[in-house]
Amino acid sequence: MKDNGSTTGRTGIQVIARAAAILRALRENTSGMSLAQIAERVDLPRSTVQRIVFALEAERLVIGSRGRGNIRLGPEIVALSEATRYSVVELCRAVLNDLSETVNETVDLSVLRGNNMIFLDQVPGRHRLRTVSAIGEVFPLTTTANGRAVLAMLPREKARELTEREWETREPGETWSLFSKRLDACAESGLAYDEDDHMPGVSAIGIAFTDHSDELHAISVPIPTSRFPEKQELVEAHLKAALERIEEIFSKPDA
Repeated sequence: MKDNGSTTGRTGIQVIARAAAILRALRENTSGMSLAQIAERVDLPRSTVQRIVFALEAERLVIGSRGRGNIRLGPEIVALSEATRYSVVELCRAVLNDLSETVNETVDLSVLRGNNMIFLDQVPGRHRLRTVSAIGEVFPLTTTANGRAVLAMLPREKARELTEREWETREPGETWSLFSKRLDACAESGLAYDEDDHMPGVSAIGIAFTDHSDELHAISVPIPTSRFPEKQELVEAHLKAALERIEEIFSKPDA
């Protein structure tokens, strides 16, 4: 008698693996993808991708129009990841509070997602003139302090891949050779800088770290450029101290 149980089990595992591949592809493309784009990325027939996407959409794991190229991760994914995100935010919150209190500026926490930095938390500064970003807001990698700090921690080939992918959508203003030297300087000092590069009138300094799951995060201090020169040394010193605290929090016990 044929063992249908084993066959069914293998088929179920295959479907789960394919669904996971589709979700990872969407994670790397936060602006959305079409069925054809997903099929090409995960190397599956379009009809197979369509069936899996229909099932994922029914569970609210993906959302969007299947015909207009904007299939994206859905709200249920956010809910499922909330426990992990909450843990990182909570573990970092005291450090953010202390840093903001000490330098009297806004402090941000962000995470690398695909080709972007996503803001997870923020402690606003007390100045009347201050920078504020919404939780969940998406920022680029190559023009921001937090993005550059994260890129500097990556292997150079991976950093180049992410950088050139971002440059496909805009004029970079510099070559990879020059930008790579910028990342080398960031890696050596542990600090990354944005001096009016992302937004005129706003400068920033950032640091990067990995959490318990080896996900890359960054803490950055955006400062109105008008007072950046007077605050730079203070922020640099206390960001380095904050990084020491963060690395201790997320340090792994010796094997």
